[in-house]
Formats: sequence, structure tokens, C-alpha cells
Amino acid sequence: MGSLDSIVLPVILFWPLISALLVLLLGSNDKLIKNGSIVASLLPLGLSIYLLTAYKFGEGFGGMQFTVQTDWIPQLNASFHLGVDGLSVPLLFLTSLLSTLSLFYSAGVINKRVKEYYFLMHLLQMSMLGVFVSLDYVLFYVFWEISLVPMYFLIGVWGGANRSYASVKFFIYTLVGSVAMLLAILGIYFATGTFDIIEAAKAQPFADNLNLASMAFWGLFLGFAFKVPSFPFHTWLPDAHTEAPTAGSVILAGVLLKLGAYGLLRIMLPTFPNASVHWAPWLVALGAIAIVYGAFVCIAQTDLKRLIAYSSVSHMGYVVLGIGAAAMVMTPEALEATANAFNLSPEALKDSAAMAINGATLQMFNHGLITGALFFLVGIIYERAHTRDLAKFGGLSSKTPYFYGMMMVAAFASLGLPGLAGFWAEFFTFRGAFALTPLWAAFGTIGIVMTAVYILYRIIQNVFLGEYDAEKLDHWTTVDGHHADGPTDMVAFEKWTLWPLVAGMFLLGIYPTPLLEFFNTSARELMNFVSSLS
Repeated sequence: MGSLDSIVLPVILFWPLISALLVLLLGSNDKLIKNGSIVASLLPLGLSIYLLTAYKFGEGFGGMQFTVQTDWIPQLNASFHLGVDGLSVPLLFLTSLLSTLSLFYSAGVINKRVKEYYFLMHLLQMSMLGVFVSLDYVLFYVFWEISLVPMYFLIGVWGGANRSYASVKFFIYTLVGSVAMLLAILGIYFATGTFDIIEAAKAQPFADNLNLASMAFWGLFLGFAFKVPSFPFHTWLPDAHTEAPTAGSVILAGVLLKLGAYGLLRIMLPTFPNASVHWAPWLVALGAIAIVYGAFVCIAQTDLKRLIAYSSVSHMGYVVLGIGAAAMVMTPEALEATANAFNLSPEALKDSAAMAINGATLQMFNHGLITGALFFLVGIIYERAHTRDLAKFGGLSSKTPYFYGMMMVAAFASLGLPGLAGFWAEFFTFRGAFALTPLWAAFGTIGIVMTAVYILYRIIQNVFLGEYDAEKLDHWTTVDGHHADGPTDMVAFEKWTLWPLVAGMFLLGIYPTPLLEFFNTSARELMNFVSSLS
């Protein structure tokens, strides 16, 4: 391993912390804090791109790369263990990209308590990166919990009118899940004697006791489900999204929700395959219900940002559905029994399970791009109109053509239009799920139709089409708060913020293979691992 390879993960992980501390030393020069933070964020972004190019495929389950391991707290048997595989490398890139874009966008709109804001944004980035690279349960849990604090303050200080309620609700709900997850982690340690995530999975704790395995399974699931958030643990999300500042909503939807889905794949499925098989029908049901429920609730929304928030509940349902479908054949016995029931070969079912996981992981990445763009766009129009009430808009396509074009791309990508990124995630999810759980998969397709309804009717029709009525809004302003006689189109820094995300939607819509190579490798390694269990 080269010298760069041996330090790349610690640098990616701790550079945002160093950046946060430097922000505290920069005095009260807001411009220097903003520009310096943007420049500093380019290092983790550049190194995450390096990981994409330097990653070697075919290492097998647990064959982590760029690993770093050293004693951390010997008395606790906890180690500082970092590593990445095909699942975590793309998510590191997504985290770094959205963090840089959020810092860049915030420079144009955040003018209150700038030092504290950028300090918290850097701290939040470190905590998210830490979850994706941690291979020790103690380290994983520390970063998991740290992520709650900066988001709590970002919502509570820079949020909307009901920010106090939303921030407390966010913190309490996710903390409840974290406590349940901590109890499960302690159970895993007592059963295996190790906090190493990969070694604990190989040791198969409670493999001979389904009751204990189920208790640990549900402890982990609650911790991850609150973060996803999976139905019915989602009720904190609309309030948090609605009240959060724009960049906070982007990070919350683009990355923080992915931490829960990542935990399901990294920890829950490989560590408790027997319990996963037993409870897989519940996971599938929760995922399918979330898809349909979230889409129907979107149709009823009158606040544009709240609509996008509920769309996350629906779209993250695809992730849970895909993971739940794969969980149905997470042991050799379940694989053989399902193959006999459906009159299919075990290899065909393994392929379907891998496809379901591919759909789930693609949805994790693509949802970050698409919903991140949608929240940026909501923030852009709110800065000018000072309202998100859908009844106040109409006819903006002729007044703000650039904004209209960007929103059309992001909205149609969210809808799953072929040629844009969202299509492939849904296609792979349903391709895998229909082979494993056809009834729930068929039920989930209702969400596709309802998504078209709220995208076309509630967003495109209400906001952009029809005649523009100047009397609907009392006044418009420019992005810097000056009076404007009508709606103004996007300015340069807003366009620069959206271009990378829109480009990603087109590139992954036309040619998703490079990204799929990472996720498919990870999915195949997971399926091969569980197939090898005795």
C-alpha cells in the first residue's frame, strides 16, 4: 500500500474537523470564513474522487481497502479501525460533494452567525464521513451520535418559525433509535467478544437462538429506521426539513438519511441473516407502505418544501423494499426454500437479491443528487418569494426560465423518467423485488403512479404553468433581499451549485454502469458471504 493510500481515510475523516477548528480561529471576517471553508472542503472531495479511481474490485466480503487499524481504548477492546468497500466509497463521494455544494450555496445566503454556522457544517461533515468509514462499533456509534448535535443546532438557530419544535423533535426521535442500537451493539459484543464490525458478522452472534437474534435485530433496525426514516418512524422528518435552512435540508436528505440505510446493509443483514430472513416480510411491507403512503401524502401538501420532505419518505421506501426483498434469501436454507417455492434456481434468486440491493444502493446515491437539487431549488425560490405556499405561485416558466429548466430536470429525475438517474434505481429495485416478493412489489408500483401525480400536478402545474398573477404575492425580492418588481431568475452562484447535480442526473441516467460496478460488487460479496454460512 502506498504512502497516500495509508493516510487517505484519516485525512478525509479529520480534515473537516481541522477546518472547523480553523473557522474558530479566523476572527469575525465572514468572507474569509466562507471562502476558506469552501476551499478547505475541496480536499475531502478530491480524495473521495481518488478513492473512486483507485479502488480495486473483487476483494470479497470484509476485504476492506485503504484500511487503518490501531488500538484506541484497549480497556474497552475498541480500536481505531477504518476501511472502505464498494458500498462506502460512492457514499463518501456523495457526502463530500453535497458538503462542498452546501458550503458554496450558503456563502450567498447565510449572513447570521456565520462562524458558528460553518463550524457546525464542517463538524457535521466529519461525523457523516466517520459513519461510512468506521469498522469498529464504538467508533461507528461515536460518529453516529456526533451527527445529531450539529444538525440540531443548524435547525434550531438558522431554521424557520417553528425551528425549536422541529430541532427538539429531530433530536429526541433519533436519540431513541440510537439507544436501541446501542443495546444491540452491546449484545453483539457480549456474544462475540469483539467490537470489530466485520469480525462480529463472521462470528454470527446468536445464530443458534432466534429470540436473542431477533431482539438484537430490532434494536439495530430501530436505530437505523429512525434515521432512514422508515414508515412509521418518519414523523420527525417533515418538520425537520420544513424548518431547516436550505443547506441543512440538503445534507439531511442527501446524506443523513443514508446513514440508516447504510447501517442496514453494513451491519444488520450480514450480522443477523437468520433474523433478517425471519423478519424480512415486515421490512418489505414497511418499505412498500412507505412508497405509497409518502406519495399520497405529497399530493395533499400545500407547502413546497414539506412536499419534497414527504417525497423522501416515499423514495427511501424503495431502499427498505430492496433491502427487505434481499433479506428474504439471506441464508442458504431460505434461498433453497424460496427457490423451490418459486420453481427457480438458487443462483437466479441470488441474482434477484443482488439486483434488489443494487436498486436500494442506487436509490441511496441518486436520491442524494435529486433531492439535494430539489431542496436547493426550493431554497432559491424561497429567498425571493419568502413563501413556499403552492397557492401563491403559477406561471413562473415564462418569468424564470432557467429555474424552470433546472426544476424540470430534478422533478422528472425524481419521477423516475428514463434517461435520468432516478429511473435505474427504481428499475433495479422492482426487478429484484418482483422475483422475491411479487405482491408487495406490485403494491409498491402504486407509488410510481402517485409520484407522477404530485410531480406533474402539485409542482410543475402549480408553480410553473398557467398565467402569472402578480397579485398572489405581496412582493418579490432579489436573492440579496432587495425589492424586485417580479420573480427574478437564478444568479451565477445558484447555477454553479446546481450544475454538478444536474450533470450527475444525466450521466447516471444514460450510463449508470460505473456506479453500479461499485454497488454490484458489494451486493455480490454480501450474497456470497451469507451463502457460505453453515
